[in-house]
Amino acid sequence: MAIIDFLKKQFIDIIEWTDDSRDTLSFRFPDEDKEIKNGAQLIVRESQAAQFVYLGEFGDSFGPGKHTLTTDNIPILTNLKSWKYALESPFKADVYYVVTRVFTGNKWGTANPVMMRDADFGIVRLRAYGTYDFRISDVKKFLKEVAGTDHHFRLDEFADTMRSRLVSVFSDALAEAKIPALDVAARYAELGEALLPLINPILAAKYGLTMTSFVVENVSVPPEVEQAIDKRSSMAAVGNLNDYVKFQMAQGMEKGGAGAGGMAAEMAVGMAMAQQMMNQSGGLMAQGTPGIAAPAAPAAAAGTPELFTPAQVAQLLGVAETDVTASLEAGDLKGKRIGTQWRITRAAVDAFLAP
Repeated sequence: MAIIDFLKKQFIDIIEWTDDSRDTLSFRFPDEDKEIKNGAQLIVRESQAAQFVYLGEFGDSFGPGKHTLTTDNIPILTNLKSWKYALESPFKADVYYVVTRVFTGNKWGTANPVMMRDADFGIVRLRAYGTYDFRISDVKKFLKEVAGTDHHFRLDEFADTMRSRLVSVFSDALAEAKIPALDVAARYAELGEALLPLINPILAAKYGLTMTSFVVENVSVPPEVEQAIDKRSSMAAVGNLNDYVKFQMAQGMEKGGAGAGGMAAEMAVGMAMAQQMMNQSGGLMAQGTPGIAAPAAPAAAAGTPELFTPAQVAQLLGVAETDVTASLEAGDLKGKRIGTQWRITRAAVDAFLAP
């Protein structure tokens, strides 16, 4: 009896694992240096998958059910162990149980701003956070790339391991989607659904994971972009940037000459009216008595530069510099970009203010 009891202790008859932790992703069955005997029973429950690993190589995989380990259902192990005929003796192999259910309510977020290229604002820095649900879809890929040889891989370890990787995938997907910053900041409720088809192929190929839900709870942009968004919203009722600048000028005139904005607006309107009157009088003179030459264009006012910066034009018109830059980029106000700087001629300002 002692010999029989001794032999029973040296071989594994039943391989099974019950998870009651709710936060375990993978678990290596503790063999305690015992060998698995021929005909042993492998029990895999629902939402589980069992993966055999022999000398660092992946062997056979099993889904839910009760499996008897014989040569017929472990062909990969049979080949790895070079059994010429059949499984006749006990063998050693690592058995990993992987949980395949959906893990819900996991948090993600960008520790540092994500850089993205935007058609309206150029390079924009975004911060975002939200939640996601996922499951393991490729057991071998997950064990190889994420869990490794960890004998008990838990959800908190997964969060630490995958946080930066998920943010990287999110950044790539956001860049590929080419969603404008205005839409990212205003419609992030729909952003997750839009990015999910772009994120999942990358996660599946790299880590053996599939996201069943990806929720963007908040996206924040730099203050200057927020101000631009507010101005765009305010001018929606006006129409285009040209009309918006004229609207700002009218507001400055209503305030009278007490404020700098009102004075600048009055100057701008005066310049436009004077230019228009000179154009009309010049045309009349050209059509008048022969021999009388049309007067030459008036010289520039002393001390006033022929080229303006966006800041100078903004001060002249009584608007924000960002509005002038937006008008330049939209082509409403003509200017010349030299490197990263804009220069605007007096004639371009006059043409912009002309009705």
